[in-house]
Amino acid sequence: MTCQICGAWLPVGAMFCGECGSSRTATVESRKRPDRRPNDTTIIARLPRSNAVVSVPVPTSGPSPAAVPTPAAPPAPTPVAAPALPSCSTFVLRFSTGQRVSVDGSGLIGRKPLPQPDEIFDDLIRVTDADRSVSKTHLEFGQHDGEFWVSDRVSGNGTVIRRPGETAESLEPGRRYVLPRGTRVEIADHSFSID
Repeated sequence: MTCQICGAWLPVGAMFCGECGSSRTATVESRKRPDRRPNDTTIIARLPRSNAVVSVPVPTSGPSPAAVPTPAAPPAPTPVAAPALPSCSTFVLRFSTGQRVSVDGSGLIGRKPLPQPDEIFDDLIRVTDADRSVSKTHLEFGQHDGEFWVSDRVSGNGTVIRRPGETAESLEPGRRYVLPRGTRVEIADHSFSID
């Protein structure tokens, strides 16, 4: 016996199709669901817009307009110096793939980095990785007071940093790590150094 929905062979005694999951007794007609929406189209007539002006009466009781004192003009504000914007430094990221990128803002690094809908970045850096060890959006980077920081974006293979003169440290996803120049960042099978 064969399934009447997908045509797959059914073993003796089978209650359901192993391919499509339909009942042994199901037919194409029994699987159709009725359309409960109305089949007619009703045009709703809209009322024309009224250009009438709605007015509100103003009370005439009380002091006359001439008797109401006018308030004094507020004093002119004293100019305040605008706060200085934080300075951005330029950093060069040298990748193990031979790629070299200059950055001076924020960005994402990965095989195919993609920001979330509410995120805006200056740079999206793609790492060529045929083995797919680097996650699509592996790492986030940015600056704070002229210092470079990185944050792992819950990558599949993790991120390890090697600051000059220190031991290797695995990054905790979502936490920012400030890195001095000369630090090596290992993202799965690839790496980059910060100059």
